Amino acid sequence: MGEEYVEQPAFDMGLTYTEMNVQTPIFFVLFPGVDPTSEVEKIGLEHGKSSTDKTFVNISMGQGQEDYAIQTLKLAGKEGNWVMFQNVHLMQTWMKSFERNLEIVLEEGAHEDFRVFVSSEPPPLPHMEIIPESILQNSLKVANEAPTDLKSNIRRAYSKFDESHFEKAKSHKTLEFKALLMGLCMYHSLILGRRKFGSQGWSRKYNFNDGDLRICGDILHNYLSSYEKVPYADLRYLYGEIMYGGHITDGWDRRTNSTYLDVLIKPEIMSGMQMTCTFGFRAPDPAKFERANYVQYVEEKLPPEVPAMFGLHANAEIGYLTTTGEKLFSTILQCAGGSGGAGAGGKDERVKELIATYLDRLPAEYDLIDMHLRAKVKTPANVVCLQECERMNFLLTAIKTSLVELEDGLAGKLNMTDNMEELGTKLFLGQQPAAWIKVAYPSLKTLAEWFVDLVARCA
Repeated sequence: MGEEYVEQPAFDMGLTYTEMNVQTPIFFVLFPGVDPTSEVEKIGLEHGKSSTDKTFVNISMGQGQEDYAIQTLKLAGKEGNWVMFQNVHLMQTWMKSFERNLEIVLEEGAHEDFRVFVSSEPPPLPHMEIIPESILQNSLKVANEAPTDLKSNIRRAYSKFDESHFEKAKSHKTLEFKALLMGLCMYHSLILGRRKFGSQGWSRKYNFNDGDLRICGDILHNYLSSYEKVPYADLRYLYGEIMYGGHITDGWDRRTNSTYLDVLIKPEIMSGMQMTCTFGFRAPDPAKFERANYVQYVEEKLPPEVPAMFGLHANAEIGYLTTTGEKLFSTILQCAGGSGGAGAGGKDERVKELIATYLDRLPAEYDLIDMHLRAKVKTPANVVCLQECERMNFLLTAIKTSLVELEDGLAGKLNMTDNMEELGTKLFLGQQPAAWIKVAYPSLKTLAEWFVDLVARCA
């Protein structure tokens, strides 16, 4: 289908900003390791809005900020300032007040330079609603999630250092800066890429972020301008023990992190050393490369990604690929319900057909009293059989009761509950309902296969 569906381009706040206006706020969905604040501040400076002259106000929402935030919103609407409300998921009750006041500000005719930015973490469960619907509908929604592949991560890391950083380096050690910045971006990308391998990558989830990368870039500038010789050991210590190491709590993870720096941040980076644990990607010659050349070199020369590039065994990605595949197909199944041929009416009709089919094929419950009377000799085999029949009765009763309730709900005889909605969705998607799983035997089959298996077990 094309490379653009696989590789993620670096996020460009400038392009996103062109799509917003007075009436359209930007809503950032927050992901681990990604903070949009610096991107917004940067674009604000380009448009004459900064926190120093209070034309850009950044409020991190929390207890006690409610009244101040509303006052700031109203003032910004009148004077044409920019205002950013961070972490609004912490203030769900206040969001109703924010929604109304934003409508009032816009209805009264806000200044043409007025801009609103909102950030929130996604809800912990899919059915939870933490942001008013009108805000989500009227906003430009941005989900800037960190990529998982190595090339996209390097591309993204380099986007944090524009041409001004390379111009600044000309006043001191230009060649060393270019080479070590390449090493820093590679290191940042490798430790982010390890996260997708789960516990084989890191024993805990660490939120390494773009802020760590930027500050390490500033440290590189400062140390190269302050020392006659490049202090490789100092840089490794500051990166590995303080900046990135500050997130790490496990001793083995700290050792892994330090090993990457020992391999990448060393004098040999100036003379074409290997930059990954596999052969085929050498450090470019800084005397011949400028910023654009480095980006192009990564695009053209970086080999196809394999676990060995991270120093991991070839089988390390089996778990990651399995989880990704299951998640992808699950999402496709869930989205299928909204397609043209299977709208709300089509779904209900299909669910009614399935209820009728399953009720018709459902085995009758066992008469345990009669069975106990017939089993005069309680041999171990007979005891186990009776126990299994009792357990199966619980399951058959649960299935029949829930299907009859859902049938009545769809017919309008009963009010639809969350459990009935969940059962209907699972029937439509061909997945085992949670209400049945609780009293059933463990199985990973689809619903149709599982039901055939259930009938066979009963027989």
